[in-house]
Amino acid sequence: MATAEMITAEENALTMATKGFVIPAKPEILVNLENILAGDEVNVADVAKLISVDVGLSSLILKTINSPFYGMSTSIGDIRQAVMLLGIRVIKSVMTGALLRQSYVQKSCISMERFWDTAGDIANSMNYISDLLKERVVIDNLYTLGLFCDCGIPAFAIRYPDYRDVLVEANSSHELLVEVENRRYHSNHAIVGYYLANAWGLPKEVCHVILHHHDVHFLDKITGSPDQYYYAALKLSENIIHKNRRFQEITEWSMCKFQVYDLLGITESDALDLEEDIMDYLSHE
Repeated sequence: MATAEMITAEENALTMATKGFVIPAKPEILVNLENILAGDEVNVADVAKLISVDVGLSSLILKTINSPFYGMSTSIGDIRQAVMLLGIRVIKSVMTGALLRQSYVQKSCISMERFWDTAGDIANSMNYISDLLKERVVIDNLYTLGLFCDCGIPAFAIRYPDYRDVLVEANSSHELLVEVENRRYHSNHAIVGYYLANAWGLPKEVCHVILHHHDVHFLDKITGSPDQYYYAALKLSENIIHKNRRFQEITEWSMCKFQVYDLLGITESDALDLEEDIMDYLSHE
């Protein structure tokens, strides 16, 4: 069992590893949303009013509720109705992701648009396979984890002009990106992402998986913990998106795919069917 001293030492090490990075402050609108949600009774009208003052967020919420995933028989154009239908947790997840994307506006050595498009695809893929994880995890956390899992990458791309070379090196050598980052910068995007996720008040289990999402030994000993189910869903979603968007599997896939299948209760054939369905679903997003 971890002692207080061990926890403090780990926290200090994480703080040092994130020193000098641009960590966006938690947006005021998100703080205001959390203040509304902290009340004894959540007033849907207050949430809708908060969203309505931001045209970009309003458009995104309406796009979400009208996506094929929710299967609405008629188009929804009212923010209050959208909030009621989506639920507060989904609203918060969608808002948090959109605000994160807006927070990284500094000059970067990579295409931020491509990065966020990929993150969005992974998040939507996580949503799609949520039926495999019922009663094992908090379903609403899946989208958030998919969107935030690599949120440390923009911080590296902003801080280091040569970061694109690191991405190329990791892809060409089939080495884990975090290993190349550690060698070059003595830090990695999983640590920075964990720090940002904590600063933004994401659920602890989401933060924990972000920190360990490139740990190839995470499923060596199956315990059935929620963290392992989150990790398995993330690896499956990442691999599907990378195969179809970048034409190669994620580096750790060969080391964890059978544990992923076992945890999610699927076969390799099932996974291929899911891949086809997900890519068809994303093509209509």
